[in-house]
Amino acid sequence: MLNSEVTAIKVSDQVCLVSTKESTYRFDQLIVCAGLQSDVIARMVGADPSPKILPFRGEYWMMSKSSASMVNGMIYPVPDPRFPFLGVHFTRGVDDEVHVGPNAVPALAREGYDWKTFSFKDTMESLRWPGASSLVKKYWKMGATEIGASLIKPLYLKQSKAYLPELKSTDLVAKSQTGVRAQAWSKDGSLLDDFAVDQVGPVTLLRNAPSPAATSAMAIAEYVLKNYPLKRHS
Repeated sequence: MLNSEVTAIKVSDQVCLVSTKESTYRFDQLIVCAGLQSDVIARMVGADPSPKILPFRGEYWMMSKSSASMVNGMIYPVPDPRFPFLGVHFTRGVDDEVHVGPNAVPALAREGYDWKTFSFKDTMESLRWPGASSLVKKYWKMGATEIGASLIKPLYLKQSKAYLPELKSTDLVAKSQTGVRAQAWSKDGSLLDDFAVDQVGPVTLLRNAPSPAATSAMAIAEYVLKNYPLKRHS
């Protein structure tokens, strides 16, 4: 049921009542993969409020057609275990366009796909989270670097040149699509980089499913069914 916002969930041992603005639906079992809204749905069913979702926007630049030939495959950095983000990299698509990115910029709304989109509610919830001060203390330098690179093209270019020294400012012709990552965030301020699953009665909640969520969807489904078996009622 597309474009049907869930407004409430009532859970008992035997049934889940899922309400939208149009109607209420009854289910024996419910598996929640709610992405940016996963903590909102978790609160509806009475699960632990942690981990909370902290939205990070990933921005891409597109290389010019004349310079795209410099990238014949994928150019990726070695992951830094201190951060859950991979960092800027070069990706050649099936259409032969080359995208540079993404960065990792704290979004000002759950659906904050640009700097103009701001949610007072989402921002205040993040600032009031118990782990906010620890997060700022631990990652402020990285955050300042990412925000600067988002707003100032030469700083983004500098990050990119670490992997392709020949790159020039004119090779990055325009910002292309953006995405918002649903980054799970614990009460102690740490950013989760592993899977997190909760179970409340007949409801199974995928609280965090990092980068492999798309490419490994079937394997993750098998993992959930094996380790969080659905209850059978007589």
